[in-house]
Amino acid sequence: MMNRFDVIVVGAGQAGLAMGYDLKRNHRSFCILESNQRVGDSWRKRYDSLVLFTPRVYSQLPGMNASRDPHTYPTKDDIAADLEAYAHRYALPIHFQTTVHSLEKRDGRFILKTNRGTYQANKVVISTGPFQQPWIPSFAEQLSPDIVQMHSSSYRNPNQLQDGNLLIVGGGNSGAQIAVECAKYRQTFLSVSRPLKFMPLQIFGKSIFWYYEKLGLMDAPTTSKKGVWLKKQPEIIYDLHLKSVLKSGDITLKSKAIFTTSGHDVTFEDGTRLEVQNIIWATGFQSDYHWIQIPDVLDATGQPKHKRGVSPVDQLYFLGLPWLSCRGSALLGWVGKDAQALMQYL
Repeated sequence: MMNRFDVIVVGAGQAGLAMGYDLKRNHRSFCILESNQRVGDSWRKRYDSLVLFTPRVYSQLPGMNASRDPHTYPTKDDIAADLEAYAHRYALPIHFQTTVHSLEKRDGRFILKTNRGTYQANKVVISTGPFQQPWIPSFAEQLSPDIVQMHSSSYRNPNQLQDGNLLIVGGGNSGAQIAVECAKYRQTFLSVSRPLKFMPLQIFGKSIFWYYEKLGLMDAPTTSKKGVWLKKQPEIIYDLHLKSVLKSGDITLKSKAIFTTSGHDVTFEDGTRLEVQNIIWATGFQSDYHWIQIPDVLDATGQPKHKRGVSPVDQLYFLGLPWLSCRGSALLGWVGKDAQALMQYL
């Protein structure tokens, strides 16, 4: 049996829910396909101590019920619960535990083959987000099996680690938060490939994102002078906890991890070596669109071709990607603006 809809949204994360909100308000025939069992599961699976660096006022989708103090910082479980409540409140038609195996286009219509049957749509919005496949450097495979290794997406809390020291590779916000937490329990090293840049969460009692908005940084278009400049800036670590712990000496900073010689140690770019017992790879993610079997959708690097989310393939769209239209495109508080902009095509 073929499941037919005018619009199919792939992914029920924050981007897919924001798109569903607008489709529902505009009375479109649509459904959202989600591989997880519940809305918010991708948040629930992240590390236990995760707290967003955007306060609630900047962590809400359009029409979300702000029932708590807008200036507090939500945990990952708060966000999961809020997103699930949002989907229930607007009765969004989500098909759970439905994984898309392939997306094709035949005779002007899209065919989506899933583990729960085949779907057909006139239009498709891909909102699977930027965090798809964990990326770990290839030399990790050469390390001894005696070393406990995991990607930050698999890390929950320090109880997963064995006795001995810990090397965290990657100096983004996840690596920073995990390093601060683990430094309380074991000798911790943090390997980074660039100088760290810190920013406080608040200045004079206001969120740093309040200032960003006032300066037009969050809505700066991708191709504007301001947007081009922002894209060249290094990732900022929000909150000053890591800076303080580094200063106290409870975390030792290392240069970029580049290879192993014995299987029990890691060699760094500055030539130093460290024997390790635990490694957390906070090395980010890579895109995985192997299931899209339509020519001209992806560029030579495997990234979606699009202009503000509009694919060169007619009636195919992307949502929730970093810098889709502006700096805030992949964040909870701004993704709704991109979803609303796409409605003119749906």
